[in-house]
Order: sequence, then structure tokens, then C-alpha cells
Amino acid sequence: MVILRRVQDALGWVPRGAVPVIADIVNLSRAEVHGVVSFYHDFRPEPPGRTVVRLCRAESCQAAGGEALADHVQNRLGLKFGQTTRDGSFTLEAVYCLGNCACSPAAVIGDELIGRLTPDRFDQIIASAERVRR
Repeated sequence: MVILRRVQDALGWVPRGAVPVIADIVNLSRAEVHGVVSFYHDFRPEPPGRTVVRLCRAESCQAAGGEALADHVQNRLGLKFGQTTRDGSFTLEAVYCLGNCACSPAAVIGDELIGRLTPDRFDQIIASAERVRR
């Protein structure tokens, strides 16, 4: 896990070509290492978008309007959870608790934790991120 975490921290993802190398280093089969990468949602098998949107899907956020927010976010980005836009701008990820339950619904957009997120506020943040990239 530590090696996989370091690879992902350095590259932003765990390339398939890294799996046999890691397996050899830790004396495990390729299947065992691949199983860890594919089981834990935090490991990415593909490069993420330039801005990663991590939307909380846990109970507190759901009770505070998270389902409607999730629908809005997916429609706004044109993505389902686990997908990246074709131009590589955004990746949408579902997470199950960001530890910001008192400020539900919550998300991490880029490196910023945002509480009490509304569809309008999300649109403003995404529009700002799009302007920066132009």
C-alpha cells in the first residue's frame, strides 16, 4: 500500500506498467497488486483531470441535499462518477465522508475543501477553474 500510495502521489495515478515492477519488489503476484489497485477507489488506474472534483456521497451529505447536488454536478461536467472529461480538465470522484459533516453537503475541488456546497456555488467554482485554463 505504501509503495502504491507513493507512486500515485508522484504521478497522480498508478500506471499498469508499474504493477509488475511493484509486484516484483514486494514479492507478490501481479494479480495481488492489481487486486489492491482495483479494490481501493482512491487508487487511479488512469491519469486524473487537471481538476479533481471529489463529491461526498455519505449519509450526512445525502440528508442535506447531496443527491440533487450530485445530479447537478454530473450534468454540469457531463460526467458520471469515476470519469474524466475528454479534454482532461475535470475528473469526478465519489467519496464516502470527507469529515466535514457539520457543513454538508461537502466536496473537495482541486485542493480546496468546500462545505455547504450548492449547485450555484459549484457552477461558480467550475466557471472560475475554466477561466483560469483559458
